[in-house]
Amino acid sequence: MKILEKLKNQKRLNYEDALALYELDLFTLGHFANLKRTSMWGKKVYFNINRHINPTNICKDICKFCAFSANRKNPNPYRYTKDEVLHIVEEAFKRGIKEIHVVSAHNEEHDLYWYIDVFKTIKARFPTIHIKALTAAEVHFLSTLHDLNYEETIEKMIEAGVDSMPGGGAEIFDEKVREYVCKGKVKSNEWLEIHELWHKKGKFSNATMLFGHVEEKEHRIDHMLRLRDVQDRTGGFNAFIPLVYQRDNNYLKVDNFLGSQDILKTIAISRLILDNIPHIKAYWATTTLGLAMVAQEFGADDLDGTIEKEAIQSAGGAKSANGQALQDFLDVIITSGFVPVERDSLYNELKVYEESACGVCQ
Repeated sequence: MKILEKLKNQKRLNYEDALALYELDLFTLGHFANLKRTSMWGKKVYFNINRHINPTNICKDICKFCAFSANRKNPNPYRYTKDEVLHIVEEAFKRGIKEIHVVSAHNEEHDLYWYIDVFKTIKARFPTIHIKALTAAEVHFLSTLHDLNYEETIEKMIEAGVDSMPGGGAEIFDEKVREYVCKGKVKSNEWLEIHELWHKKGKFSNATMLFGHVEEKEHRIDHMLRLRDVQDRTGGFNAFIPLVYQRDNNYLKVDNFLGSQDILKTIAISRLILDNIPHIKAYWATTTLGLAMVAQEFGADDLDGTIEKEAIQSAGGAKSANGQALQDFLDVIITSGFVPVERDSLYNELKVYEESACGVCQ
């Protein structure tokens, strides 16, 4: 088979090749994805110590897949004050948090200058904390709100102390699917443009893909290849994060939900297609920690972080509202035969844990 020869010879895969990957059985696919993963990272599994902050769920958009924004599916609107956000950061800092991950709804009361003020204050009080903040969807919303171009908004973010950009808001790049699931949100070409501009400023970001809803396999492949094209030009994506659609409390009518096999296949395929993006993250908040660990043998090398509090995926049914304990990470990684590595937000290794760190191994 032509695709097997390409995989054995580590040739770059095109669109037709990528589609053919879905026809392979799971273990053949996993074998090649694991070979690629092992050649890059050995048995290391990365994670970080982070805190998610979602300042508001009041959103001008109603994306059909979203259970987070305040609407009749989630009739509990909230909006943090600046002081409330700073209190969360201060308490998290005392617990050793190294990154805050700020992603929110599109709320005009939380405009760009509200965020700028918050970020500047955080950097002044906690200069060692890495600020990962504002998705490309938020950059688009805030730029439109203030009649700024994307570069002007990005420059203000950098001046305020934002260190890296999260990968949210990508959803699925196919325009027809996007029109159906998140009409009015940042367009696919705009999302890609914003990240490319961010990279040209010498900054790094992540990239996501929301899958398992109404998209087809062809749309997933197209999505990955568009990211690969940008990465060829900029080298600015640290990680690709395939996000599993959460089924509760939203307006999408999905009858057939993905099983573990399809999830693992998509993660493995992303490792094989995205030959220029260093890390593939099995985001435990959308897959469960158990499946995220299995994914480490199917091309993934990262779990994300401890999170502490999570509002977006948990609103859709994920069991991630209260984060994950560090010891749980260590236990499950080591007992699965991998090496836990605490990283910073840019994948610099901070601590490689030995087996003695595992509670069940002592």
